[in-house]
Amino acid sequence: EQLAYLIYTSGSTGKPKSVAVAHGPLSMHVQAISELYEMDPDNRELHFMSFAFDGAHERWITALISGSTLVIRDNSLWTAEQTLAVLHRQRISVACFPPAYLLQLAEHAEMQGGHPPSVRIYCFGGDAVPDASFEQVKRTLRPQRLVNGYGPTETVVTPLLWRAEASETCEAAYAPIGRGVAGRGLYILDADLNPLPVGVSGELYLGGECLARGYHQRP
Repeated sequence: EQLAYLIYTSGSTGKPKSVAVAHGPLSMHVQAISELYEMDPDNRELHFMSFAFDGAHERWITALISGSTLVIRDNSLWTAEQTLAVLHRQRISVACFPPAYLLQLAEHAEMQGGHPPSVRIYCFGGDAVPDASFEQVKRTLRPQRLVNGYGPTETVVTPLLWRAEASETCEAAYAPIGRGVAGRGLYILDADLNPLPVGVSGELYLGGECLARGYHQRP
């Protein structure tokens, strides 16, 4: 139950709040992620994201607990060409990028003419991914699998994941946000907190043990 880290929300609804994440939920989360990504000592992961983003902590901890090799980006801002070169040179098998940057990689790979890196899994999150972008990434980068992660900071990084094989399609305008990770409970409720039937719009509620402790010194 001891504190693992504090990380601030964006403050889009007012003053930023510091989210307190304990070791237990974080451990449960990264162990589940390791299993879902099929991480092992043969994997080589490019750590591209800023450490100020909670998704970064999911990735480096998951890589290390599974015995994977972690290749860490330096402080410079890489172009798509530079990133593709590193993916090739370092024989990266798992790489996570913001959706807009992943699309840049796909566009540049297409211009290079059909020699994509041998990355097994590309993961993305933090923004909605249109079906057309999803298909372009599959077509040009040719991974075995794509993973879309979703979740607010308060629910410990990515409480929902959509794991898609290269043969799968979105079957929607945007990539789905998937299913619950690490035993979290997912509920679609109405304004009075009543469960709604399948196909009816409502608000997503998340429960279970694998959540943040709360806000640090704030309600």
